[in-house]
Amino acid sequence: MGDVEREDPAPTPGQVRALLQRAGRLGSHARTLLADDAEARADVQRALSLVRTRLAREELGSIPLARLKDVTVGRLRVSALEQAGHQTVLDILDTTPYALQLLPGVGAWNARQAHAAAGQIARAVEETVALRIDVDRQDDETTALLIALNRLVNAGPDLPRAGAAARRIAERLASLLPAAQPARGWLRMLLAGREGRRRAREAVARIEDVIAEANASDTALLFGQVSVDLLRPPVSGLEAWVDFEFRASEYYNLLAEIAATEPDRVASEGFLPDDISSRVKAQNLDDTHRRVSLRGYQSFGARFALAQRRVILGDEMGLGKTIEAIAVLAHLRARGESHFLVACPASVLINWVREVETRSTLRAYSLRGGDRAAALAEWVRTGGVAVTTVDTLHRLEIPDDVALGMLVVDEAHYVKNPAARRSQAVARWCDRTERVLFMTGTPMENRVEEFRNLVGYLRPDLIPALRNGDATAGAAGAAGAAGAQAFRRAVAPVYLRRNQEDVLTELPDLVHVDEWEEFGEADLAAYRKAVADGNFMAMRRAAYAVPETSAKLQRLLELVDEAAGNGLKVVVFSYFRDVMAAVHQALGGSGTPQAPGDPGGRVHGPISGDLGADRRQQVVDEFTAAQGHAVLLSQIQAGGVGLNLQAASVVIICEPQVKPTMESQAVARAHRMGQVRKVQVHRILTADSVDQRMLDILRGKAGLFDTYARRSDLADSTPDAVDISEQALARQIVEEEQRRLATARPSQD
Repeated sequence: MGDVEREDPAPTPGQVRALLQRAGRLGSHARTLLADDAEARADVQRALSLVRTRLAREELGSIPLARLKDVTVGRLRVSALEQAGHQTVLDILDTTPYALQLLPGVGAWNARQAHAAAGQIARAVEETVALRIDVDRQDDETTALLIALNRLVNAGPDLPRAGAAARRIAERLASLLPAAQPARGWLRMLLAGREGRRRAREAVARIEDVIAEANASDTALLFGQVSVDLLRPPVSGLEAWVDFEFRASEYYNLLAEIAATEPDRVASEGFLPDDISSRVKAQNLDDTHRRVSLRGYQSFGARFALAQRRVILGDEMGLGKTIEAIAVLAHLRARGESHFLVACPASVLINWVREVETRSTLRAYSLRGGDRAAALAEWVRTGGVAVTTVDTLHRLEIPDDVALGMLVVDEAHYVKNPAARRSQAVARWCDRTERVLFMTGTPMENRVEEFRNLVGYLRPDLIPALRNGDATAGAAGAAGAAGAQAFRRAVAPVYLRRNQEDVLTELPDLVHVDEWEEFGEADLAAYRKAVADGNFMAMRRAAYAVPETSAKLQRLLELVDEAAGNGLKVVVFSYFRDVMAAVHQALGGSGTPQAPGDPGGRVHGPISGDLGADRRQQVVDEFTAAQGHAVLLSQIQAGGVGLNLQAASVVIICEPQVKPTMESQAVARAHRMGQVRKVQVHRILTADSVDQRMLDILRGKAGLFDTYARRSDLADSTPDAVDISEQALARQIVEEEQRRLATARPSQD
């Protein structure tokens, strides 16, 4: 007889019992995690309710009594209530109907109607009140909310993944475990009947699959780690506020999810047509390799790039385009892609490397500097994200058998000129790569020619429909006259843009971004000399020593250009006059202060200590009165106090300050009452330098405590008393840098 293929023998009752015990433990861990997560979220909901109530009461206290007539369609008489001293809706809400009807001229009907109308307005306000956390107002309700959120934030980006796995396992085992019970013993199987035995055997097989999948992905370990985080004792209020300021976006991501405060759907989807929007929302987004939670609009942006394959992501600056791109790369990695390429300006290269390795499990390789050949070889061999500059992309040689999962081009408006070498290099790589993501925060609505050039790299088939004035289509030309929304619909297959005001409905008015750069060769030489000389102040400004090659200055110009594209005013702060002069000259100024009455084009200032108070205010007034985009330069000591700069919504700080209060006071000049836009604060930093050492020290526990312990009238009036000693900080950093550079080999670009 020939060989007979036989099925694996069915597990014995003893083996089934052991299997079901393991499954029972796994299911119990899954249910426990879900319960702990639900309890933590319930704590947030309870704290959130108190914050909403307080915020609503504050708003109700500013709503005049006359608004009650709107709710009652004018039938309510409010004059008697006003004569009795009631001025706002809150006054009525805090008074009982019985007390109201006792007032002269009010009566029972008017009292009931007034109180009911006040309650209706209160409910509407509580549902729509903006949730904004003010670090300068640390009330008990908001502190309790941050403490509750802290537990979920500390569970980290593994929490959503663990929760999804727990729900999946709990749901599967809920039906499989009862169905598998007859297989625990021979007699039970006998009594179960033919159909019962079939179901039991099938359930056992599927339970084996569940456990095998859990073992392969270390699910039990994931459950254990997340559960430990969820069960940690609550942090103190001080710790919660400190952590919030450093990780505000993570707190707001969770708050938006739990409070269901996502923005208007149409706006958050970039006003895309329904057919494209539906296709994007149907696109799955795998988070296996992602280590950051996404806002709803960010998830939509990532799925847009996946569903449409070759696109331009044009979200306004400050909305997290880099995180959306990393989410796309992480998804593609989970689906089997291994090699990805990012081309960006040199000024943001190190930011990309840091963000990829912080926000995902992917390895990032910098293809720049003396180690670029070794980094390239390692990337080719193992995969990951290679990050290079758009200006060196033409020199990049990758074997033909290395398939790119995606090409990302950051600040893509830099390649708008098809005749430029870098543009031609990008075009060649676009031809070689199936998936391409262009990123630019510069609006394209009024730059149809530039936009058409970018589209040409990605979707040449769309060019005929984008011909300005084309008789057969003319979509972009017509859209230009009809406005931004019409333009977006015309270019919807390839372009997605969302604005801050559309999607950051509940975020704070203040968004901090650290911009990390690397020294250029000349700046590094200046820095090494300053370190050798023990000159702390020269170390701090060495990154601007040679303006023509300064990476910091280049990034500053890019930020200013992007703000100009969005029509935003910018204020630039530095401690040093020579840095201000270099910035002034780079922006097209003379590098010297303006004469009184000379507005100086788009650049105003610099404001410095030798300008009198009247002249300072005149410069600020001219900056404020300027139509559209303008830039104000100021020494941080001079402009950081006493001036109102709320016309600016972008703040750039050229170097970190020794005293944290100096930065916070400077930012407060723009982020203050009267500011109608969200304020973006960009602090430009150099890696492996005095900047990084300063931040490491100032972020230590003692420095943090001092920073936040100053919340009192006395401390606020004497900031010098709580800041770290400049002399001690300088001495420590100089000594550390002298030791580090004595053992480090010179880097090469």
